[in-house]
Amino acid sequence: MDEQAEASRLKRGMGIADARAMYPSIEIIEAEPAADLRLLESLADWCDRYTPLVALDGVDGLFLDISGCAHLFGGEKALLDDLLARLFQQGFDARAGLASTAGAAWAAARFSSGSGILPEGQEKRFMEPLPLSALRLDPGVRAGLESVGLRSVGSIMAASRAPLVRRFGAVLLVRLDQALGRIEEAISPRLPVASLSVERHFAEPIVLIEDIERLVLMLSAGLKRDLERRGEGARTLELCLFRVDGAVSRVAVSASMPIREPRLIGKLFHERLAALETSIEVGYGFDLVRLSAFSTTLFETEQGDLTGETASNDEDIALFADRVRARLGRNTLLKPMLVESHLPERAASLLPFDEMRPKRVEPSRSDRKNLPASCNSFPERPLRLFIRPEPIHVPMTEVPEGAPPHFHWRRALHRVARAEGPERIAPEWWRQENNAETRDYFRVEDSNGHRYWLYREGLYGVPGSNPPRWYMQGFSA
Repeated sequence: MDEQAEASRLKRGMGIADARAMYPSIEIIEAEPAADLRLLESLADWCDRYTPLVALDGVDGLFLDISGCAHLFGGEKALLDDLLARLFQQGFDARAGLASTAGAAWAAARFSSGSGILPEGQEKRFMEPLPLSALRLDPGVRAGLESVGLRSVGSIMAASRAPLVRRFGAVLLVRLDQALGRIEEAISPRLPVASLSVERHFAEPIVLIEDIERLVLMLSAGLKRDLERRGEGARTLELCLFRVDGAVSRVAVSASMPIREPRLIGKLFHERLAALETSIEVGYGFDLVRLSAFSTTLFETEQGDLTGETASNDEDIALFADRVRARLGRNTLLKPMLVESHLPERAASLLPFDEMRPKRVEPSRSDRKNLPASCNSFPERPLRLFIRPEPIHVPMTEVPEGAPPHFHWRRALHRVARAEGPERIAPEWWRQENNAETRDYFRVEDSNGHRYWLYREGLYGVPGSNPPRWYMQGFSA
């Protein structure tokens, strides 16, 4: 209900027929809880201009922890006035309360008749005359308390605590102690808090992407000083653009190696802004721009020669990859990394370029000293491995444990001229299904000189087991 409906003595829970009987011209609009939640979340994003610690409170409220932030706006009252004025300009009817505890601030926003600012230590005096709903209690608990004559917060304070807990549960006293500051109530922010942030306010909003890019260089210089003081470099950076009308645009970039030079940071955001130029709605412009470092790591410097150059070109490669991914997406460039696994198709995986490099895994090498000279010409592993092994048809084998004399693969017949094996690879029992079977690998060369890596899954002649299946794992030439 809006203010006019409340002034007309309409109440929540009243039927539509009763409301129309009282006021035939009343306007009724179907509720959209999902849209209301999206609106509240957008307001929470906008409130990030005052503090990074913003949490949702039900379906119509927000909690802002402004500890250590009020002085940036000229004090607590100035911050509160600026917040309410901006919300009013955006068309919202908002009330705010400020106190040293979240519970008292919640009550001040809804029941205070003054400025809504409670001096520290005055929570008890303010809460005493308020109704029970100021303690954020469930309707059932409130009804039970009112049925025994406890209708105000002061009556709860004066009553014995033990009987209240036995009859109404511990939540009642927890809410009371939270409001009075006896129990700490933490606010869980809905967004992660940045390690370092630098921002710039504007009297006149900016609307050009070129101005934003120049501003990124200026903010990066301030961020660099903080990173140098901590001996760190940034891995994940986010640019927040606060629009005049309350909308917030967030542009994030990631780096493969820790960076802190404004020139490098500017290049990454140049590529990202170029990719998002059509999707960023400038509107009437941005009056606040913030650059934040969400992920930082130790910055390790490399000794260079007299010209300042280093032997390693990892930084140049990383910068190139970061710029490509900033323009085309994080998963545009992937890097293969060795993985500890017995199965060949799992021995390597493709990871995003900016992920931390896992511990290096050296590939195992079998002892080939006692193999015949004719077999030493075969490579230990093929040049190409299939992501998923392809099935092949083997009509027969000379011996149960031997290589096939010929096989069909991709509608072609291949006659085996030479073969080496078997090389047995047991299943990974700690991660495989219970029906996983042993693999016997063979290196074969057909009559045309092409070399393949085949394997047989399962064994011949095992009672109660399925017939063995043959697969192509990869090929060399």
